[in-house]
Amino acid sequence: MKFDSSTLLRRKKYPMFLLFVVLTTWYVFVDLVDGDWNSLENSLENLSIFFYESLWPPNWKVLEARSYPVCDRNWDILCSPAYIGIVETLKIAFVSTGLGFIISLPLATLASRNLQNDSIAIPFRLLLSGMRTLPSLIWAIFFVILVGLGPVSGVLAMTFYTIGYLGKLQYETIEGLSKDPLDAAKAMGLSNIEIITRVVVPESANNLISQLLFMFEYNVRHGSVIGIVGAGGIGYYISTYLKFLQYDKVMALLIVLFFVVVIIDLLSIKARSYFVEDASLKYPSMIRMILGVK
Repeated sequence: MKFDSSTLLRRKKYPMFLLFVVLTTWYVFVDLVDGDWNSLENSLENLSIFFYESLWPPNWKVLEARSYPVCDRNWDILCSPAYIGIVETLKIAFVSTGLGFIISLPLATLASRNLQNDSIAIPFRLLLSGMRTLPSLIWAIFFVILVGLGPVSGVLAMTFYTIGYLGKLQYETIEGLSKDPLDAAKAMGLSNIEIITRVVVPESANNLISQLLFMFEYNVRHGSVIGIVGAGGIGYYISTYLKFLQYDKVMALLIVLFFVVVIIDLLSIKARSYFVEDASLKYPSMIRMILGVK
């Protein structure tokens, strides 16, 4: 395989860039430590003590029905804090991801510099930057104050953050499209809306779907954080157990959340396989993915 001079030059720059990142990271870390290396000496020992005395073994009573209100379902697990928290987190993540995607995609097309003039694209980029500058936890605090405790404030908080985060991913994908189909569409006299619906969205569909699935998984994981400030989901129970120093129950909830995220990731792989045109790519069945068999 032959490479031109520009390709070889870029390849020579990669090791230098990697070395620069490593050295800069080490320098900044040393500056943060500021000579106080003693704080790291007993860190592993402290972690071991905390893990075995407070976190392990997990307290699986979180899978048992709550004492109040009285469980009126056939299986006790359906009234357990783990089940109720996970289901509410999934609902919050699903709604906020869907709303965020619906709103962010039009904003991303307006923020794309290959579709719009800078006078239009830059203000919308600033808007998306502002929406993702505040983490969803801060948005949750705002909406808890505005609309009160509960999942509605969680949905609004994660929707706002999703718009900013997903919008950036989307306009970067759109700007990465080849110029040829865009130039051909403009030469045909298509309007911006027609270019977006007939060229941009179909050409970037795979990336947009991957980003959507990634954002849903991210919102599920982040649901354990926003609930701490009263925005619903499994984070509410984590916050409650932390207040009462019931770390073993927190550990059990985190394990449950981990398995839910893994299942979502496996389902995402399966879902993306339906949108990949290359037939040579073989996607394992769900059972094989779980077992790790190729």
